[in-house]
Amino acid sequence: MSLNTGIAAEDRKVIAEGLSKVLADSYTLYLKTHNYHWNVTGPGFPQLHQLFEEQYTGLAAAVDEIAERIRILGFPAPGSYKQFAELKSIEEADGVPSAKQMVEQLAADNEAVARRARSVFPAAESAQDEATVDLLTQRMAAHEKAAWMLRSTAG
Repeated sequence: MSLNTGIAAEDRKVIAEGLSKVLADSYTLYLKTHNYHWNVTGPGFPQLHQLFEEQYTGLAAAVDEIAERIRILGFPAPGSYKQFAELKSIEEADGVPSAKQMVEQLAADNEAVARRARSVFPAAESAQDEATVDLLTQRMAAHEKAAWMLRSTAG
């Protein structure tokens, strides 16, 4: 069946490509946050363990929403480590950093995902793709809040 929701095919393609990058960054951040949840140590362990869990749980839901939006637009969602590695802008964790380094990295990474989502916003807005605009707005707000929480934790 053909897809005709009022968004031109070329616009849908550009938006889906941008969302694929947001998805890759979000999934990479999910894995990194979950890794840090498992491996954080030190005096702030209980609080950081809980904060990281709250954040990776939110990211798990977000990656599903982003992937489904790509599908709704009529394109396959990337879903392999290889595809994510090609699309992501976030660096993966190397070893087990200190709790302070974990917090700093995750704050910077959340800001990077917010910037990546913001970069897709003009294409979605121009195409009058309000559903994607709404999704991007929610993701930007969530990542900006997560970065603020992390920065505040770091002091």
